[in-house]
Amino acid sequence: MDIDNLFAKAIGEIERILNTKTVVGEPITVEGNTLIPLISVGFGFGVGSGEGVDPKKGAGSGGGTGAGGGVKPVALIIINKDGVRVEPIKGAAASLLDKVADVASKFAPAKQTDG
Repeated sequence: MDIDNLFAKAIGEIERILNTKTVVGEPITVEGNTLIPLISVGFGFGVGSGEGVDPKKGAGSGGGTGAGGGVKPVALIIINKDGVRVEPIKGAAASLLDKVADVASKFAPAKQTDG
């Protein structure tokens, strides 16, 4: 496969992966609050190809492509009866689910106990 085809395949995959749903997650509704996760996406890729002649083995060619990436939650858009706001997710170890639970608990009505 030549360098043009390798590059075209790599770009095609990147286009397939990156779309608005990649950085703006699906809305989640929790007790009257709509939470929309915002996600940071990072990636890198490389493509290479070459050919040469070895006096003992003759002509040869080779090529390759590689890629890597990652995603990380960075904020939540919170929509409720009070309006719209953005809550950043701080810290490298913060998980989106922990943040959703924390934000949801702030808006949940206090439970009353009989007694």
